[in-house]
Amino acid sequence: MPAMNVIWILAGIVLLYGGGQLLVNGASALARAWGLGPMVIGLTVVAFGTSAPELAASLAAALDGAPEIAAGNVVGSNIANIALILGVTALVRPLHSEARFLRREMPIMVGAALLLALLFADGRLGRVDGAVFLVALAAYLIVLFRGEELPTTHESFARGLPAPPRPGSLAAPLVRTLAGLALLVLGAQALVAGATALARMAGVPELLIGLSVVAVGTSLPELAASVVAASKRAPEIALGNVVGSNVFNVLGILGVTAAIRPIEVPLEALAPDLAVMMAFSVVLWVFLATGLRLGRREAGLLLALYAAFMAYRFLG
Repeated sequence: MPAMNVIWILAGIVLLYGGGQLLVNGASALARAWGLGPMVIGLTVVAFGTSAPELAASLAAALDGAPEIAAGNVVGSNIANIALILGVTALVRPLHSEARFLRREMPIMVGAALLLALLFADGRLGRVDGAVFLVALAAYLIVLFRGEELPTTHESFARGLPAPPRPGSLAAPLVRTLAGLALLVLGAQALVAGATALARMAGVPELLIGLSVVAVGTSLPELAASVVAASKRAPEIALGNVVGSNVFNVLGILGVTAAIRPIEVPLEALAPDLAVMMAFSVVLWVFLATGLRLGRREAGLLLALYAAFMAYRFLG
């Protein structure tokens, strides 16, 4: 029944949101207790943690025989992260690109998108392609962890992260982390099952469902983390969360998914969305590299472009 499928979708989104929050809070507290710096936490634990719903949903979709949802979820999430998440966040509080590390992260994010377009030129991501993505992700993490902690980013990152747990109090954040992972798994299964069934009943292409309902639903943790960071005057958390999430979505999620189950999607179906993802990435890079703030005017432009993109995909 359509109503039941909608309930599954909504339940999945709620579980993904709650699980993402628990995972980010618990993992961030553990990371700080283990001595990781705020910048590294923002670009890895927070960014990768908020991308966990995408990983769970894409992997569940691929294993369930819906590769178009898996691919559409990643591409759609990256588009939503930039245009929708940063657009809403900058409306709450304008973001300034004062952190110098973004000059390094932005080319990496654009490079990951370009690598996806190159490897997907034949309409297939095989296990070798997945391995290439994972090797690239490992190289990115090595560069990140070897990088210096910039003092200009320390305080703003610290404001956006949970306080480090006291010695001997690691049990609570560990429980939150594990509970978050469990909710993510359940939420991903519910969301993918409901979205896939609804798409097939309504005759809507699975790729479009992945680009819209699944992508936006799995991006809710990024929205929550970015809005909270902006409200706490920690713009580097908001920007770093999106940039790190987009890198992990391509290299980590598609890497793991393709390594387990190759993804095959007609290139002509996904090519427009890959182009839009690349375009939004470059636009954000231009905003930040030229010293322009991401203010409410830029936020309105991003949201308008996102609305136009979704209208084109549904009506085109």
